[in-house]
Amino acid sequence: MLHVPKKAQDFARQLRRRMTLPEVLLWQALRTCPAGLRFPRQHPAGRYVLDFFCPAYKLAVEVDGEVHARGDQPQRDSTRDDWLYKRGVRVLRIPAQAVLSDLEAVVRHIVVIARGEYPSTGFAGPPPPPGKE
Repeated sequence: MLHVPKKAQDFARQLRRRMTLPEVLLWQALRTCPAGLRFPRQHPAGRYVLDFFCPAYKLAVEVDGEVHARGDQPQRDSTRDDWLYKRGVRVLRIPAQAVLSDLEAVVRHIVVIARGEYPSTGFAGPPPPPGKE
């Protein structure tokens, strides 16, 4: 997919061994290939590591816990998302609490977004003007 430095590959391997509970639960669901889609976990992309990645639809799925709202993390996430977007990768951020509270709904949502069946996937363009829907 993207050039991956050895350091990122090693870091991804470490992250696979210490996934958070929401990541583990989501991985258990995604590893069954819902709707025939593959989602490798802790997938290196450039100098970043994606929680899950669907190569068929170039969709990164990130499970965000509370830390993603603190300090400089929102800016870091934005910079990372921009970098991925410029390389044709869409990013779907899922709150960790959503995974814990309704895993099945989260998996259905991920599949819909991956396939582009939902109008807010990022590449659909601007919404139509009012009255032109």
